[in-house]
Amino acid sequence: MVVASPTGLCFGVRRAIERLEGALMEYGVVHSLGSPIHNPQEVARLVGLGLKLIDKAALMPEGGVSFVRAHGVARSELEGLARRSRLVIDGTCPHVSVAQGRAESLSKEGYKVVVVGDSKHPEVRGILGYIDGESLVISGESEIDAETRYGRLGILSQTTQKESSFAAAVSKLALSSGEIKVYNTICGATIERQKSIQRLAAQVDGIIVIGGKNSANTRKLVEISESLGVPTMWIEHSGELSRGWLQGKRSIGVAAGGSTPDWLIKDLKCKLQTL
Repeated sequence: MVVASPTGLCFGVRRAIERLEGALMEYGVVHSLGSPIHNPQEVARLVGLGLKLIDKAALMPEGGVSFVRAHGVARSELEGLARRSRLVIDGTCPHVSVAQGRAESLSKEGYKVVVVGDSKHPEVRGILGYIDGESLVISGESEIDAETRYGRLGILSQTTQKESSFAAAVSKLALSSGEIKVYNTICGATIERQKSIQRLAAQVDGIIVIGGKNSANTRKLVEISESLGVPTMWIEHSGELSRGWLQGKRSIGVAAGGSTPDWLIKDLKCKLQTL
């Protein structure tokens, strides 16, 4: 068994969980606008400690303690939480906060802001909430119409985007615009994990990626592994491990998304050692 490095919680997710755990210990009940991180098993553990999940800022109980998820929220949602709560604990990943700030500044400078990422992802929806002018979300270069002419474009990325996809989109947009201003807002830890799984793929017969099925950064690891032709299994916990899939593989690699807690990774490693 070869374990990719780094694994375990990324800085932003670890920071969010530590803040949330501290608040739960102090206040007993904390309401989060959406899932605080994208790992169902860890969220279930936090719910057991007193975490309450809500869908809209307007549903936040008056005078309660609210938590802003690691993926961040739109500016209007943050203001709504502040009006209704006696305390707002901000768990927004610092890298996401930077992306929000870049989007806001580009908008104020008159650029049409292009976010390269998943339009349905909460991080991207939050970033869009800091843009007052025109905006566009694309998942990659395939969604760029070469015939469309743009004026001034300000381009940034979802923090968990693949670096190669972002670079390809920027290059194609540059051919169709009069002026571009680019901020590479991909998290450094995301880039390192993506490079790590590339190195891992050259050493093993199969890779198990452990992480939430709703985790964008975990999905990117799976995509990279599969693109390199390595048999890949994506699981959320060790109970999903398939003995049949392991047969015939002399060396197994383990990689984990940035929102996968250490206890889930440890459990997987222990189970692999017994099979």
